[in-house]
Amino acid sequence: MSSQHYPVPTGVHVISEHLLDLRSDSEIDHDLLHPKPITDEKNVFFFWHKGYQNMHPYTKRNVRAWHRRLSKKGWTIRVLDRLPSSPLNVANFLDISDPTIFPRAFVDGTIGGDYTPQHTSDLVRLPLLLKYGGVYTDVGLMQIGDLDRLWSETVGNPNSRFEVLSYNAGPDDKPALTNYFLASKPNNPLFERCHRLLMHLWAADGGKKNTEGMHTSPLLKGIPLMGGGFTIEEKGKVIDAEEVSRMLTDYIIQGQVVTMVLGLVDEEDSWNGPKYFAEHVYGIEFMEGSQLINEFTAWDGQKAFDLMSLPLPKEGEEETADQKQAREIVDRCLQRSFGFKLAHGMILRVYKVTLGSLWRDNPGSDDVPGTYAHWLRHGIAYWNQDSIPPTMNFKEFPAYKNGLLLRE
Repeated sequence: MSSQHYPVPTGVHVISEHLLDLRSDSEIDHDLLHPKPITDEKNVFFFWHKGYQNMHPYTKRNVRAWHRRLSKKGWTIRVLDRLPSSPLNVANFLDISDPTIFPRAFVDGTIGGDYTPQHTSDLVRLPLLLKYGGVYTDVGLMQIGDLDRLWSETVGNPNSRFEVLSYNAGPDDKPALTNYFLASKPNNPLFERCHRLLMHLWAADGGKKNTEGMHTSPLLKGIPLMGGGFTIEEKGKVIDAEEVSRMLTDYIIQGQVVTMVLGLVDEEDSWNGPKYFAEHVYGIEFMEGSQLINEFTAWDGQKAFDLMSLPLPKEGEEETADQKQAREIVDRCLQRSFGFKLAHGMILRVYKVTLGSLWRDNPGSDDVPGTYAHWLRHGIAYWNQDSIPPTMNFKEFPAYKNGLLLRE
């Protein structure tokens, strides 16, 4: 454990050493590259197409923190990949030849477009949860809150009404689950239907190579497009908000699929999505729950990076205004956020840089002892929150569609 002494925020406690894996990074990495066989539902799945060993240093630190915090509680952390000789190749966990599980482009390695890695990982997450259960999350998610306790009190509790854990980006009566953190037991009825619909979209027109234009599918008719009035300026040209909204919806097409299934009433299949949403989804409000640094900095990635790179004031030094803001960010995240999602992907076309992209481009900048970034990293590895985040008070809402899942 780091010898660095940082203040522990109110509502946060230091985890007892016997509940942590305090071995060296290299020993942790060995376990991550050689995980034990799957024997139960306490699985945390990540995916990085080139394998854990080829991940960026800052995302490796994210994954190690998951392992340090959760392995002694019976969870196994796995970073799956597509490396031919890897024991963590997806093919060792799922039947990649089954067209009901993966589209042809995944099998052939021909997924194309600007976001091939993201869409490849989208195709892995639901099949893993459907077969094994547990948690699927992105390597860019820094876990802060008490996942083991939340699981044990909800999905893992046979007396609980909750069957799905996620973040929700909409109001109480609008499903907008984020796909960067999903949790369930095996064979979840929501995720089964979501995956069936997603495979149908990929199979259209003889088989898709990317998600471009998928938002126009008649099977998604009635679902509002994503986006909030963003424009993109590239090479002297401005892409208007309407086009950006279409692009963003295609980029996060899996989210659009989840929204459709939750908005579907299919009496022939005994499925009532709005009712399922209200009764069985534990949804954490996504802004405070997983985007708080961005809220504090108005999505200014450079500002977030600069603040987190600051050193804490030394003894006897007066705190500057920037240090005060950085301290408040770390304090609030460790107290109130269940996680923090480091953003990459299409968001970089809008904001150009993010905290995650700058940590990627400046290796080691997130791990300098005595900085606010290091304080946050220390907290997510060795501390825990005293309570679990509440679910939003979801309500039933008018269905987007009445009829069969795969019928226009």
